[in-house]
Amino acid sequence: MLCTRLTNAHILTMDPDHPVAHDLGIWRGRVVGLDEAVTGLPAREVVDLQGATVLPGFIDSHVHLAWAGLKAATPSIAPCARVEDVLAVVAEATARKAAPGGWVDIAGYDQRALGRHLTAAELDRVSHGRKVFVMHDSGHACVVNSAVLALLPADVPHQDGFLAESAMTAVRRLRLPYSQEELADAIEHAGRACLAEGITACAEAGIGGGLLGHSPVELGAYQLLRDRGRLPLRVQLMAAGDTLHPVGAHADDGIPRSLDLGLRTGFGDDWLSLGALKIYTDGGMMARTAALTAPYEGTTHTGQLQDDPERLTELVVDGHLAGWQLAVHAIGDRAADLALDALERAQTLRPRPDARHRVEHAGLIRPDQLPRFARLGVSAVVQPNFLRYFGDDYADVMGEARAPWMYRGRGFLDHGVTLVGSSDRPVTDGSPLRAIQFMVERTSLSGRRIGPDEGVTVDEALRAYTVAGAYACRWDDSAGSLTPGKRADLVVLGDDPRRVDPSRIGDIEVVATLVDGREGKRL
Repeated sequence: MLCTRLTNAHILTMDPDHPVAHDLGIWRGRVVGLDEAVTGLPAREVVDLQGATVLPGFIDSHVHLAWAGLKAATPSIAPCARVEDVLAVVAEATARKAAPGGWVDIAGYDQRALGRHLTAAELDRVSHGRKVFVMHDSGHACVVNSAVLALLPADVPHQDGFLAESAMTAVRRLRLPYSQEELADAIEHAGRACLAEGITACAEAGIGGGLLGHSPVELGAYQLLRDRGRLPLRVQLMAAGDTLHPVGAHADDGIPRSLDLGLRTGFGDDWLSLGALKIYTDGGMMARTAALTAPYEGTTHTGQLQDDPERLTELVVDGHLAGWQLAVHAIGDRAADLALDALERAQTLRPRPDARHRVEHAGLIRPDQLPRFARLGVSAVVQPNFLRYFGDDYADVMGEARAPWMYRGRGFLDHGVTLVGSSDRPVTDGSPLRAIQFMVERTSLSGRRIGPDEGVTVDEALRAYTVAGAYACRWDDSAGSLTPGKRADLVVLGDDPRRVDPSRIGDIEVVATLVDGREGKRL
């Protein structure tokens, strides 16, 4: 007997051997058959979907759940466009903080709305004796007041309280780590927001590290949720590259650096597992720290790398030698050169044909870099909603010649590169449907076309959030398509993205999200 049979549905399986179905059978959390194979079987529950569209659950291959959940509970200065309004929000937040000398977090900072960066002196006026930390929306920078600057070593660079990349990391390391209970609550909150958008699995893009890690024992917060039955969706955890340390492994193992006990990609189960090793090479376009080969338009500034290029390369190589899948953050084309060079060196030293290494973001990729992605078998994990929401600004700072190279779609696919969709939540909107709409239209919220030749078909965009996401996360044997034997993780939509006008895709209703065949499932 089936646990559940979905009937009278328009099922897009993403399986080329059986692309469309009307019935789907579920038993013990798995798809057991389609159409005639299950139509006549008894079931404990029969759900008539009245023609609704069913797809495999969306996979968001690059998110920050803890950060997203914490940000949702943090005072925000968005969408303030005047310094006076920003300072009023900060003043209110610091006045509510009970203990003088304590830390006050502020979210929603984006200097573009103000036309310049805040300064430490401005924050000092409204600090009320507290330490103020204003997080940039990109996650790659912050502004702090003088009370925080006084705690930093003299060699940490800043511009009137603005700190980017490794300098921001120095500030974050002054903080006591968040407790596992606090992180667990934040992760659960963000995970439920993902479920509401049709996402059934995601990859948390960097735990335990200096840039965004919230605790040296951050993985424990996820295990806490798992143990208590509160993990809303499947989560794969990327360990930050700076959590690796030298180990005394046997010489035959060829492992120069590792996590303790040799833990690496693949450890865990269907609900919680270790994914790729996350390595940052540069910053971001929003903070103007993405590393470019030519300056940002109208400036002499080319962004920055996170560290000395050779040290970054060694980290990539060591991670590969230790058996990790690698997720190398590279937004600018100069950073992408470094990432591709390092991955090529690693594969030369120890070939691993199915390593499935990934470049996260791939924000600005020159035409000459596309064949290298293909030759190395590297996936491109892009965030289409970056251009939907920030595309006007990004196109301006890249200039007319480079704007079509941003967050490519067609260019990757035409070169045989696996194109993977993701959000980088909470940097911007996490909705897969709105991202899919952009991938097809290549149109920002203002109506500006950005690299229209990089547009893909609706089917190709859906694949980026299902089949390709499963491949990039090494879940392709159990997720990404509604194929018998795979997990019964699926999303029910109010309309078919392939049949509506592309401009309506982002507004399609998410009717239900099922994990293990149950709606809004808790473990």
